[in-house]
Amino acid sequence: MFEFGGLGAFFLVLFLIAASLRILREYERGVIFMLGRFWKVKGPGLILVIPGIQQMVKVDLRIIVLDVPTQDVISRDNVSVKVNAVVYFRVVDPSRAILQVENFMAATSQLSQTTLRSVLGKHELDDMLAERERLNLDIQQVLDSQTDAWGIKVSNVEIKHVDLDESMIRAIAKQAEAERERRAKVIHAEGELQASEKLLAAAETLSRTPQAMQLRYLQTLTAIASDKSSTIVFPVPGDLLNLFRSGDGGGKA
Repeated sequence: MFEFGGLGAFFLVLFLIAASLRILREYERGVIFMLGRFWKVKGPGLILVIPGIQQMVKVDLRIIVLDVPTQDVISRDNVSVKVNAVVYFRVVDPSRAILQVENFMAATSQLSQTTLRSVLGKHELDDMLAERERLNLDIQQVLDSQTDAWGIKVSNVEIKHVDLDESMIRAIAKQAEAERERRAKVIHAEGELQASEKLLAAAETLSRTPQAMQLRYLQTLTAIASDKSSTIVFPVPGDLLNLFRSGDGGGKA
């Protein structure tokens, strides 16, 4: 009977030792409670947890990718859009992640949804479409400051999609087309202005030199003469006739 009792005690002690051993990976930590009170954070590696006296809550320290479901957002210019995002965060203080919030995953998810709506609601639709990097940074900073008390570090936020209804897509397309037409008209007007300035400068230069005006006149006649499909009556300036007459008089003399 004594031998059986001693053997049973030996196996009981062996079972308690085996039940007390825990192995935590490099990216895991164990938050240990002693009789319900927080004691310390242990890990990684082999640790000892006394059954019935100590309890352990395991916490993963790796970066967690949280998909924020699609949210209905009203922009500052009263445009309704659907926006979804992804949040990258990790636990930096396991004790606060367990002691300060009941479920840090659920809490971070809910906070991400409300922050996404509140931050984007302060901006116009054009900012959501063209300045996502700045909006990502704004959301990340707000989330990081609010989750710091939970021992959580939000490292990055990325807005994935901004979905518009069909009527708004058509309105944006019309606006873009009108903007392209406006730019084309401005460019055309600037070209006309530059051309008129150059023509004015050329006219002033020719007016100061009569010989240059006559040379330009002869070049124009040569260009027109190359087209034999029609007959063109071109008036001859009086100055040019006087030049020819003065040339004939010199020959007679």
